[in-house]
Amino acid sequence: MSMILSASVVRVRDGLPLSASTDYDQSTGVQECRKYFKMLSKKLSQLPDRCTLKTGHYNINFISSLGVSYMMLCTENYPSVLAFCFLDELQKEFITTYNMMKTNTAVRPYCFIEFDNFIQRTKQRYNNTRSLSTKMNLADMQTEIKLRPPYQISLSELGSANGFAHLSAAEYKGTGKISAAPHQRLEPVTLPGIVSFVLSLLCGALNLIRGFHAIESLLQSEGEDFSYVIAFFLGTAACLYQCYLFVYYTGWRNAKSFLTFGLICLCNMYLYELRNLWQLFFHVTVGAFSTLQIRLRQPQGKSPDYNV
Repeated sequence: MSMILSASVVRVRDGLPLSASTDYDQSTGVQECRKYFKMLSKKLSQLPDRCTLKTGHYNINFISSLGVSYMMLCTENYPSVLAFCFLDELQKEFITTYNMMKTNTAVRPYCFIEFDNFIQRTKQRYNNTRSLSTKMNLADMQTEIKLRPPYQISLSELGSANGFAHLSAAEYKGTGKISAAPHQRLEPVTLPGIVSFVLSLLCGALNLIRGFHAIESLLQSEGEDFSYVIAFFLGTAACLYQCYLFVYYTGWRNAKSFLTFGLICLCNMYLYELRNLWQLFFHVTVGAFSTLQIRLRQPQGKSPDYNV
C-alpha cells in the first residue's frame, strides 16, 4: 500500500527539528529510515533544495526554502508528484503560520510541535487520494519535476565523510544552490534584514552628505571644527561596514558588528550639537537594528547532533 508515513520540519543551518509527526510506524524498516532523517538533517546546508533518498522499501523526500527544510518518509511506490505536492503544501502553511524571526531564533527542539496538527490532516488527505480536492492541479508540479528532477541521493554518499560538499552544477542542474564551504555561506536574507540593509545605506548617505556640507562650512569659515568632518565620515564608514558584514561572512563577524555599532554611537554622541534628538535616535536605532540582523543571519555550518 502506497502511503506517507511521517514528516518533519527542520532548520537548515543546524538541523534543529522544529516540528514532526508525533505518530509513526514503529517497524524496524521505518526506525532505520528515521536514522537517515537524522543523517540528512546534518547535511541540509550542503544539499540541493529538492532531493530524494531511496532506502529499500521506503523513500525520503525533502525540499528546502528560506532556511527551513520539509522532509517526509513514504513507501517506495508512493507517487513522486504527490510527495512533493505534500511537501509544498507543508511549506506554504509553515511560512504563513510562522515568521522567519521565530524560526531563526528558535533554540529548543520541536518548539513548533503544534504544527503537527496540520501535518496529520494533510497526511490523511494525501494517503486517501480519493479525498484530495478535485481542484488540485498536479500539472504544474509534474512539469517542474520533469524540468528539474530531484537530486537522487545514494546511501553511499550519505555515509561518506565529505558527503555532498563537492556537488557541481553538472551533477544537479537547475537547483540554483550549489554547495559551498560552510564559512562562505550565510542564511537566506529575510525581510527585516533587507530593511536594515536599506536603512544602513540611508544613514551612511546622510552622514556622507553632512560630511561634505561640513567641509564646505570649514572652507568658508576658519572657526569650524574639522573633527566634525571626521565624525561624519567615520559614521558613513561604519554604516557601510555594517552592510558589508550583513552580506558577507568574515572572521569575528559578531564582534566586529558590535564594535561598529559602538563607533556609530560614539560618532552620534560627538555630533549631538549638530543633530536633534530625533536624528540621533534614528541613527542609533538603525545601527542597533542592523547589528541584530547581522547577529541573526549566521553562517550555515555543520549541524549539531540533534536527535531527529
